[in-house]
Amino acid sequence: MVKITTCFSILIFLCLPAVDAGTLEEVRERGILRCGIVESSPGFSSIDDSGQRFGFDIDHCKTISAAVFGEIRIEYIPVTPHTAFTLLQSGGIDIFPDGATWSFVRDVALGLDYTGVYLYAGQGFLVRKDAGVSSVKDLDGATICIAQGTTLEQNIADYFDNHGMTYTPVTFADIDKGLQAYHADRCDAFTNERLSTAGRIINWPGRDEHVILDEVISKEPFGALVRQDDPRWRDIALWSFNVRFAAEELGISQENVDDVRKNSQNTETQRLLGVHGGFGEKLGLSNDWAYHIIKLVGNYADMWERNFTPLGLERGLNASWKEGGLHSALPFR
Repeated sequence: MVKITTCFSILIFLCLPAVDAGTLEEVRERGILRCGIVESSPGFSSIDDSGQRFGFDIDHCKTISAAVFGEIRIEYIPVTPHTAFTLLQSGGIDIFPDGATWSFVRDVALGLDYTGVYLYAGQGFLVRKDAGVSSVKDLDGATICIAQGTTLEQNIADYFDNHGMTYTPVTFADIDKGLQAYHADRCDAFTNERLSTAGRIINWPGRDEHVILDEVISKEPFGALVRQDDPRWRDIALWSFNVRFAAEELGISQENVDDVRKNSQNTETQRLLGVHGGFGEKLGLSNDWAYHIIKLVGNYADMWERNFTPLGLERGLNASWKEGGLHSALPFR
């Protein structure tokens, strides 16, 4: 009986098709993470005077690199809203972390998977103070500059149609070209995600002559994207991003993580930081993967304070649930 069972098992093994290496193995063999980013977006993705990249989206790339390598090994691949999904589908990049709104069509029709919501944003409008516009409803009949290839176009069309309003869209290949056209007085208003707009105009000459309306016409839950054919890589991204929420809830920051790891008696903290539990092994990573994320990138509050607080942006919906926001960590247990 033992011999028959053994032979049967061998036959099954021999008949199984070869399994392609997953993204984790490819990234490790390559020795570097290929991360797609949209450039020149203050707060999200910028380059300092020494040529170093920084920003909220850059920190997402660093998060995955820290989890996989325990250090920063990243090739940043510039993308646009028109090329990002194609590059990800074709394997040109390993992850696209830059503010892609989680929508039905993107989730089910592109062969891509979202890895959780890391930013709650919304579409708003930039107008001139002297235009006398205090509400979106004052833009009935206005000419509005907008970027192509995003959910922004559908959002504004739905909003104006639902409110019996009209507008004339002036479309551009990217956000910056649309902003330049608005600044050149080619349209009455500019529409975009509000956080992105705030970062882009903070250093404008005459910034005080413009105002971002308080009203938001859409929900824009942002999440990073990976290919749909690799559930383990999706899990790595999802749980790596979740580390930052969990760390904030547990009071672990980039500054104190070494001390907490050494001295904390909290069982969930110990599991998170790899003291015990073997959680990293379950993902194919080292058990101190989450420690490296916090040490190299920080928790969610660290990221916000580093990237958005200098722009005068408050967390609002992006605060922890303990502070009245929407972010809540999935439990490490």
